This record gives sequence, structure tokens and C-alpha cells, in this order.
Amino acid sequence: MPEAFVNGVSIYYETHGNGFPLVLIAGLGHGGWSFFRQVDDFARDFKVVVFDNRGVGRSARPKEGYSINVFAEDTLALLREIGLEKAHVLGASMGGYVAQTLAWAHPECVEKLVLVSTMFGGPSAKPMTQTALNFFTSRPQGTPEDIVRQGLALATSEGFVERNPEVVAKVAEFQLAWPQNGSAYIGQLSACGAFLADPQTESHLREIQAPTLVVAGSDDKVVPAENAILLSERIPRSRAVIMENAGHLLFIEKPQEFNELVRSFLLEP
Repeated sequence: MPEAFVNGVSIYYETHGNGFPLVLIAGLGHGGWSFFRQVDDFARDFKVVVFDNRGVGRSARPKEGYSINVFAEDTLALLREIGLEKAHVLGASMGGYVAQTLAWAHPECVEKLVLVSTMFGGPSAKPMTQTALNFFTSRPQGTPEDIVRQGLALATSEGFVERNPEVVAKVAEFQLAWPQNGSAYIGQLSACGAFLADPQTESHLREIQAPTLVVAGSDDKVVPAENAILLSERIPRSRAVIMENAGHLLFIEKPQEFNELVRSFLLEP
């Protein structure tokens, strides 16, 4: 399996397809597997790069050294390691923090930007819901399978878990195959907390040069959908789309609608 030693750690990655590069950046506690309903579809038009952030999946799990800036530098170093100078970049949730940071810090390497179910930090953002904060900062009870179901129930619209047992089983398979240890999870969670507490993350948005699509689900119980509008108002060349009857993991919940939306944006001149 491909691994790259970048920024002092080993990062697991995969590439699929040909065409212009498209990098997918996953959220808190998720590896590149999070995009299992996107990779094959997007690979018809793009060279898809999917990877596990430090601290999760098959990548290294150092005890310290976690921040959104570090994740962004990891991503940049990975692109350079596999010979890519520029790419479309898509980030979901925490991956959206990483993607927006990469876009303003290294505008030369981002062709188009897609921000999914995400937000910026500081007092102007619509805060993450208390229900989500409680889930992320406490110890959910039950078997590992129960905890996966609880997480999916929080991150999808009402009734999705009950209607889609095969999707729940697939996500559980991924998460249980590469469980995240406590110190790595706390490292990623702390990185998110520091980002959301930093008002400069808002002021940096005006520095993003790439055309940007911001996508949110109307029923997001983690990051309120209003943040998509707030992001689009602050990023110069951007627009927001709210997907109806979809939650935080809208790309898992409504892959066909999501994939077509993203593909259309990336392929438009």
C-alpha cells in the first residue's frame, strides 16, 4: 500500500483514475475511506488522491504535533511527494478547515476549492451544536458498533441509519478495521478546537483566490448550515449550495446528488 514519509510522519494514500488531480481531505476521526461513495465516481474524470490524515487510519499516530496548519502542510508535502504541483482540493468538516488553510496559505497549489459541512473560527461563525460537542468530547457508551451507529445518527438526517443498514455496516467495517487511539483522537480534536477559537481564520478567508463551492446539508446537526452562507460571503469567488434533507455527512448520505454537484463545479470553465 502506498505510503509517503512527509513532514516527519508516514502518510497512507491512494490514487485513482487519471485527469486533473482532485485531493479529498477527511474530517475528525475519519480516514480517506470516508469518501468511499466518491472515489470511483470522481476517478472517471479526475486523478483522485485520498489519504489518511496523521493520527488516523493507516497513517502515523504521533502523540503530539497536531494542528490544522500541520495537517495543511502534510497535505502540501504529500502532493509534492507524488509529483503534483496543483490540484482541486475538497475538504469535509475538519478537512474543510485544512482545505481552506491550504488555499490561503498556498494559493499557487489550489485550482478550485470545495468546502463541505464546515466553518471558520471566531465569534462570527455559527457555533457547532452542543449535541455534537457533547458527543465529540465525551465517551459514547456501548459496543464499537453501537458507537458507530450513534455517530452516524448524529451526522446524517433523521431516519438515514434505520433506512440504510448496508451503509452503516460499511462505515463500521472501515472504522473498526483501523480504530483511532485516544491520544491521536485528542490531538485531532484539540487541533479543531484551536482552529475554531482563532478569529484570524475568518480574516484569512478573503485571501483565498481559488473559485470555491461551499456545500452544506439543511439538516446538519453538527455544523449549522448557516456557516456555508457565512463562508461564501467571505471568500471572494465563491457560492454556497444547501442540500435539502441531508446531514453533516451529506456525501455519504446523498452521494449521487453530491457527486454531480461537485463534478459540475470542477468541470465548468
